[in-house]
Amino acid sequence: MLTTIMYVTIYVTDQDRALEFYTGGLGLEKRIDVTGPDGRFLTVGVPGSPVQILLWSHAAGTGLPGGVPGPVILESDDLRKDFEIMRSRGVTFEESEPEDYPFGVRVEAVDPDGNRISLRQQRKP
Repeated sequence: MLTTIMYVTIYVTDQDRALEFYTGGLGLEKRIDVTGPDGRFLTVGVPGSPVQILLWSHAAGTGLPGGVPGPVILESDDLRKDFEIMRSRGVTFEESEPEDYPFGVRVEAVDPDGNRISLRQQRKP
């Protein structure tokens, strides 16, 4: 029986550059960084969360069309505050400010390879 999600993979062209974006920009923590027969196995994660994002080296992709959620959706308890912190760290966003939606607040960050990382804050009841 399945018990949890271990890894979500994001394809990147430069793992060191991606690591800097995800740790220095988004504030995630580096978890695993080992080199094996298939290449460098590099993961990051939200502090306190068991789910890890695998930053796997791969040729440049085509990205996703606008309006489609990114491959990873990260939750914040204060997205507008986190947005300002991330923007001050040099993170690029598709929108100029987080937007209100019926489910809460959303904004899309863009990593150095053009991958969109969806950031969300659920509406409080």
